[in-house]
Amino acid sequence: MRRVLNYRHHLFYSFLLLFFSPVSPKGMVRLPTIVAVACLLQGIAAFVTPRPVLLSPARPSMRVNPLMMSKDLVGFGDDLDGSTCRIGIVKTRWNPEIVDSLYEGVRAALNETGVKDENVYDTTVPGSFELPLAARFLALSRQCDVVITIGCLIKGETMHFEYIAEAVTKGLMDIQLQTTIPVIFGVLTVLTEEQAVARSKGENNHGISWGKTAVEMALLRNAALAKGPNRATLPLTEKLEDTPEEKKQSKQFGF
Repeated sequence: MRRVLNYRHHLFYSFLLLFFSPVSPKGMVRLPTIVAVACLLQGIAAFVTPRPVLLSPARPSMRVNPLMMSKDLVGFGDDLDGSTCRIGIVKTRWNPEIVDSLYEGVRAALNETGVKDENVYDTTVPGSFELPLAARFLALSRQCDVVITIGCLIKGETMHFEYIAEAVTKGLMDIQLQTTIPVIFGVLTVLTEEQAVARSKGENNHGISWGKTAVEMALLRNAALAKGPNRATLPLTEKLEDTPEEKKQSKQFGF
């Protein structure tokens, strides 16, 4: 990193050169004296010239309200109707206190939007690393309109947190892009247990917003892939109504 000499350095070097630079017998000024005078003038100019203010890149403030609520950032209307939505939920058994509280928030949001209990299928997996595969199974079963994944990753002393968080995030994104089944990312990635508690309890329970997001995305998918008189048939389009024979052969919701 290049160091910039301030005016103090210029004055110091100039007086040093003036002290050790003798004058020739003929009275002619030698080169060190000229350099000393130049340094002196440059030091004076640096002293009287105002310093520019260097602006560092903006960084997020660490003094963030830990109870910042999701509803302050994303709003949901009161017209969400999930009575026809089929919801799949996959939650982890790791960090059960946090995950169970988030799950309760999801179910509360589903009940609020009118999702029927018989249209909700939930299952559990050991940890967050297993969420993408379980979510893929649900998506490929074509028995749900949206999948909600619930988990909690808390930073530790090793790189385990970074590896798992990145793998789970990419895995869940790939599933919804490949299967056209929306996957809600309900995995808390926090630095401390206190942060996890603050985001899973009370009015700041993130599960509430995840449940409403799931209903909204399920309605969006069904509207986009529904057959209509002016729409082309998509390979993954589902039938609006089953024939009597298909109703008899229909299997139970879930896998």
